Amino acid sequence: MRRGVHTAGSWSLAAAVILLALPAEALATQAHGDPEGLYVHQMSHLFLAFSMGLLIYWLRRRTLVRSEGWRFIQYSAAFFILWTLDAFTVHFLDEQYSLVRVTRIDDWFMRIDSVPDASWVRILYYVVKLDHLFCVPALFLLYLGLKRLLKEPPAAEAAAGP
Repeated sequence: MRRGVHTAGSWSLAAAVILLALPAEALATQAHGDPEGLYVHQMSHLFLAFSMGLLIYWLRRRTLVRSEGWRFIQYSAAFFILWTLDAFTVHFLDEQYSLVRVTRIDDWFMRIDSVPDASWVRILYYVVKLDHLFCVPALFLLYLGLKRLLKEPPAAEAAAGP
Protein backbone atom coordinates (compact mmCIF):
# COMPACT_ATOMS: atom_id res chain seq x y z
CA MET A 1 0.00 0.00 0.00
CA ARG A 2 1.25 3.44 -0.83
CA ARG A 3 2.32 5.51 2.11
CA GLY A 4 0.35 8.65 1.14
CA VAL A 5 -2.98 6.84 0.79
CA HIS A 6 -2.63 5.11 4.14
CA THR A 7 -1.77 8.39 5.88
CA ALA A 8 -4.75 10.21 4.32
CA GLY A 9 -7.09 7.42 5.44
CA SER A 10 -5.70 7.53 8.98
CA TRP A 11 -6.17 11.30 9.15
CA SER A 12 -9.74 11.00 7.88
CA LEU A 13 -10.54 8.39 10.49
CA ALA A 14 -8.96 10.48 13.25
CA ALA A 15 -10.89 13.59 12.13
CA ALA A 16 -14.18 11.63 12.10
CA VAL A 17 -13.54 10.27 15.61
CA ILE A 18 -12.73 13.75 16.94
CA LEU A 19 -15.85 15.28 15.36
CA LEU A 20 -18.06 12.55 16.78
CA ALA A 21 -16.47 12.74 20.23
CA LEU A 22 -16.89 16.52 20.54
CA PRO A 23 -20.41 17.39 19.38
CA ALA A 24 -21.57 20.97 19.71
CA GLU A 25 -25.12 19.96 20.63
CA ALA A 26 -26.97 16.66 20.98
CA LEU A 27 -30.73 17.03 20.91
CA ALA A 28 -32.77 14.01 21.95
CA THR A 29 -36.05 15.18 20.43
CA GLN A 30 -36.54 17.03 17.19
CA ALA A 31 -38.53 20.27 16.81
CA HIS A 32 -40.88 20.57 13.83
CA GLY A 33 -42.30 23.38 11.78
CA ASP A 34 -45.54 24.95 12.98
CA PRO A 35 -48.13 23.51 13.00
CA GLU A 36 -48.45 20.92 10.22
CA GLY A 37 -45.09 19.23 10.76
CA LEU A 38 -45.80 18.66 14.42
CA TYR A 39 -49.30 17.30 13.85
CA VAL A 40 -48.13 14.80 11.25
CA HIS A 41 -45.22 13.79 13.48
CA GLN A 42 -47.52 13.31 16.48
CA MET A 43 -49.85 11.16 14.37
CA SER A 44 -46.86 9.07 13.31
CA HIS A 45 -46.00 8.41 16.98
CA LEU A 46 -49.54 7.17 17.59
CA PHE A 47 -49.43 5.04 14.42
CA LEU A 48 -46.14 3.47 15.52
CA ALA A 49 -47.61 2.64 18.94
CA PHE A 50 -50.65 1.07 17.26
CA SER A 51 -48.45 -0.88 14.82
CA MET A 52 -46.22 -2.27 17.56
CA GLY A 53 -49.32 -3.28 19.55
CA LEU A 54 -50.65 -5.04 16.46
CA LEU A 55 -47.30 -6.83 16.02
CA ILE A 56 -47.44 -8.05 19.63
CA TYR A 57 -51.04 -9.21 19.11
CA TRP A 58 -50.18 -11.26 16.01
CA LEU A 59 -47.03 -12.72 17.52
CA ARG A 60 -49.06 -13.97 20.45
CA ARG A 61 -52.08 -15.02 18.37
CA ARG A 62 -49.93 -17.18 16.11
CA THR A 63 -47.97 -18.49 19.11
CA LEU A 64 -44.69 -17.36 17.59
CA VAL A 65 -43.55 -16.15 21.02
CA ARG A 66 -42.72 -19.75 21.90
CA SER A 67 -39.55 -19.09 19.92
CA GLU A 68 -36.96 -17.13 21.88
CA GLY A 69 -36.20 -14.86 18.92
CA TRP A 70 -39.82 -13.80 18.45
CA ARG A 71 -40.22 -13.36 22.20
CA PHE A 72 -37.34 -10.84 22.20
CA ILE A 73 -38.94 -9.06 19.26
CA GLN A 74 -42.22 -8.91 21.22
CA TYR A 75 -40.40 -7.30 24.16
CA SER A 76 -38.72 -4.92 21.73
CA ALA A 77 -42.12 -3.87 20.36
CA ALA A 78 -43.34 -3.19 23.92
CA PHE A 79 -40.35 -0.93 24.55
CA PHE A 80 -40.96 0.83 21.21
CA ILE A 81 -44.53 1.52 22.35
CA LEU A 82 -43.22 3.05 25.58
CA TRP A 83 -40.61 5.06 23.67
CA THR A 84 -43.02 6.48 21.10
CA LEU A 85 -45.61 7.44 23.74
CA ASP A 86 -42.79 9.07 25.70
CA ALA A 87 -41.69 11.06 22.63
CA PHE A 88 -45.34 11.99 21.97
CA THR A 89 -45.55 13.41 25.50
CA VAL A 90 -42.31 15.39 25.08
CA HIS A 91 -43.58 16.97 21.86
CA PHE A 92 -46.91 17.71 23.53
CA LEU A 93 -45.30 19.49 26.50
CA ASP A 94 -42.48 21.16 24.61
CA GLU A 95 -43.96 22.23 21.29
CA GLN A 96 -47.68 21.68 21.00
CA TYR A 97 -48.81 23.63 24.06
CA SER A 98 -45.51 25.15 25.17
CA LEU A 99 -46.16 24.14 28.77
CA VAL A 100 -42.44 23.99 29.51
CA ARG A 101 -39.68 26.55 29.09
CA VAL A 102 -36.07 25.34 29.28
CA THR A 103 -33.24 27.80 29.98
CA ARG A 104 -29.63 26.69 29.57
CA ILE A 105 -27.53 27.90 32.50
CA ASP A 106 -24.24 26.44 31.25
CA ASP A 107 -22.99 23.26 29.54
CA TRP A 108 -24.10 20.99 32.38
CA PHE A 109 -27.12 22.73 33.90
CA MET A 110 -30.57 23.76 32.69
CA ARG A 111 -33.55 25.35 34.37
CA ILE A 112 -36.97 23.88 33.63
CA ASP A 113 -39.97 26.13 34.20
CA SER A 114 -43.59 25.25 33.55
CA VAL A 115 -46.09 27.81 32.33
CA PRO A 116 -48.66 26.89 34.97
CA ASP A 117 -46.14 26.89 37.81
CA ALA A 118 -46.59 23.24 38.78
CA SER A 119 -43.74 21.06 39.97
CA TRP A 120 -45.37 17.89 38.60
CA VAL A 121 -45.17 19.29 35.05
CA ARG A 122 -41.44 20.02 35.45
CA ILE A 123 -40.80 16.55 36.91
CA LEU A 124 -42.85 14.88 34.15
CA TYR A 125 -40.93 16.82 31.49
CA TYR A 126 -37.57 15.85 33.00
CA VAL A 127 -38.53 12.18 33.17
CA VAL A 128 -39.96 11.97 29.63
CA LYS A 129 -36.86 13.65 28.18
CA LEU A 130 -35.02 10.46 29.18
CA ASP A 131 -36.52 8.66 26.18
CA HIS A 132 -33.30 6.75 25.55
CA LEU A 133 -34.19 4.60 28.57
CA PHE A 134 -36.87 3.03 26.34
CA CYS A 135 -35.31 3.33 22.89
CA VAL A 136 -31.95 1.70 23.67
CA PRO A 137 -33.47 -1.44 25.25
CA ALA A 138 -35.94 -1.64 22.34
CA LEU A 139 -33.12 -1.64 19.81
CA PHE A 140 -31.03 -4.08 21.86
CA LEU A 141 -33.95 -6.51 22.25
CA LEU A 142 -34.66 -6.24 18.52
CA TYR A 143 -31.02 -7.09 17.83
CA LEU A 144 -31.14 -10.08 20.20
CA GLY A 145 -34.39 -11.30 18.63
CA LEU A 146 -33.07 -11.10 15.09
CA LYS A 147 -29.80 -12.75 16.13
CA ARG A 148 -31.71 -15.65 17.73
CA LEU A 149 -33.96 -16.03 14.68
CA LEU A 150 -30.89 -16.37 12.46
CA LYS A 151 -29.62 -19.22 14.63
CA GLU A 152 -32.97 -21.06 14.81
CA PRO A 153 -33.89 -23.49 12.02
CA PRO A 154 -36.95 -22.48 9.97
CA ALA A 155 -40.24 -23.91 11.25
CA ALA A 156 -40.65 -26.30 8.27
CA GLU A 157 -37.18 -27.79 8.81
CA ALA A 158 -37.74 -28.15 12.55
CA ALA A 159 -41.05 -29.99 12.00
CA ALA A 160 -39.60 -32.36 9.39
CA GLY A 161 -36.68 -33.33 11.59
CA PRO A 162 -33.26 -34.65 10.45
